[in-house]
Amino acid sequence: IYFKINNPQSTIQHSGSQLFHLSLQQKVKTPIPFLLHGTLREYQHIGLDWLVTMYEKKLNGILADEMGLGKTIQTIALLAHLACEKGNWGPHLIIVPTSVMLNWEMELKRWCPGFKILTYFGSQKERKLKRQVLRYKRGWTKPNAFHVCITSYKLVLQDHQAFRRKSWRYLILDEAQNIKNFKSQRWQSLLNFNSHRRLLLTGTPLQNSLMELWSLMHFLMPHVFQSHREFKEWFSNPLTGMIEGSQEYNEGLVKRLHKVLRPFLLRRIKADVEKQMPKKYEHVVRCRLSKRQRFLYDDFMAQDFLKSLPCLESYLFLLVPGFSLIHRTRETLASGHFMSVINILMQLRKVCNHPNLFDPRPIQSPFITQPIIFHTASLVQDALELKAGGHRVLIFTQMTRMLDVLEQFLNYHGHIYLRLDGSTRVEQRQALMERFNADRRIFCFILSTRSGGVGVNLTGADTVVFYDSDWNPTMDAQAQDRCHRIGQTRDVHIYRLISERTVEENILKKANQKRMLGDMAIEGGNFTTAFFKQVSCLHKACCVK
Repeated sequence: IYFKINNPQSTIQHSGSQLFHLSLQQKVKTPIPFLLHGTLREYQHIGLDWLVTMYEKKLNGILADEMGLGKTIQTIALLAHLACEKGNWGPHLIIVPTSVMLNWEMELKRWCPGFKILTYFGSQKERKLKRQVLRYKRGWTKPNAFHVCITSYKLVLQDHQAFRRKSWRYLILDEAQNIKNFKSQRWQSLLNFNSHRRLLLTGTPLQNSLMELWSLMHFLMPHVFQSHREFKEWFSNPLTGMIEGSQEYNEGLVKRLHKVLRPFLLRRIKADVEKQMPKKYEHVVRCRLSKRQRFLYDDFMAQDFLKSLPCLESYLFLLVPGFSLIHRTRETLASGHFMSVINILMQLRKVCNHPNLFDPRPIQSPFITQPIIFHTASLVQDALELKAGGHRVLIFTQMTRMLDVLEQFLNYHGHIYLRLDGSTRVEQRQALMERFNADRRIFCFILSTRSGGVGVNLTGADTVVFYDSDWNPTMDAQAQDRCHRIGQTRDVHIYRLISERTVEENILKKANQKRMLGDMAIEGGNFTTAFFKQVSCLHKACCVK
């Protein structure tokens, strides 16, 4: 199989078609492995079929099911199948974010207790000792020392020499968007690992640009997705232009992209496979700045030093609501002033969140806390009133200092709450999650979006408040799916707070453009086994005629 984009009218369509027909031949009826302790849902069983088919066709792929549909379980089922049916006991390497290492270990022990699991973490001395113990007792390099090794992206990079010396049967990356940057040391190091097969797990295969998807595809099939430059010219630039309005919609190009990607990617969404899943309602709530906030915001925007930045005009589409960017400014990104603009945006976002984050003032009395904090976002106080109806709330924010402010408010009003941020230890995360879900007296869980948006199941809540929005919309999507997932019994309401006439309006606009790109490239591609079956049936009918 060879992929080249030099001649998209011939090479892409021919290779894509050839690979596509491999997907149409999915007739594997994989039995549930006897090693697996538990029952798969129907779509999870279909996912196992797809994974087994990819293995038998000697292809690598992306399991891109929407968050909360059990990618972990389907992966464990695949490894159990390989052990039962193929005699392939590994060793397999599973690389995950630090925050979910213990969750993976728990799930493996629960679903497949027959596996020997090495959870590779600890200090440098502890990790070295683990390797030495294995080497002298059973052998780090010998088969059956362990079947599955679980480690984090951070540790696998630190000890990459040891991991590269081993031959892995399956290299599995959870939250695979962690290797979206092909220029990163992480991507380049993992690319050279010795593995027979590779599998990427991500609910968000595309976050900011189409080139992130190329990074994932090249990692899986470097001989198929070869040229970065040509992929960018033929797909990334035109699709980005369609989203931004500088190019007309090209349906043929979009279909060609789907055709190329389809053999390697399986994606199902909750709305299609979980008919009993409660509904999800999203609300954008626009809030006026308080007088003090508006003064601080406008005063900062009027500062002379802003006008002196040569690249500022390039970013007016972010700073000034309603500003239309006419001239693109790629040159200015390399001018050295980019970080200055990022800092400006951060200061403005501080004003929007809470004036004391930008211009600290000592609070003389706790009575002052209430009117100051939620002048910008009165909905949070409304959310607190949901307590009477038995509702429970997750509040996400980008800033840990904002979590401090929220704590002041919750403490003053006597609400029982939990907090999770980047400083929360891995062992504590699981305990906090279990405590929140089990104890309905805990009304509120405040979390930082990046730390609390992955690796936790918080179905005990049914209301989500985004106090501010992430630059990357998929981060917010992951966060809201902490409670809108399998196990949720109530409809979920999501409230996004946006300060009027501020940078937050344009951040939301940019996030919507990124979502549109994802919808065009991924969601509209019918990357499901049902699609393969439909086309296969149609093909057979045509042949009969």
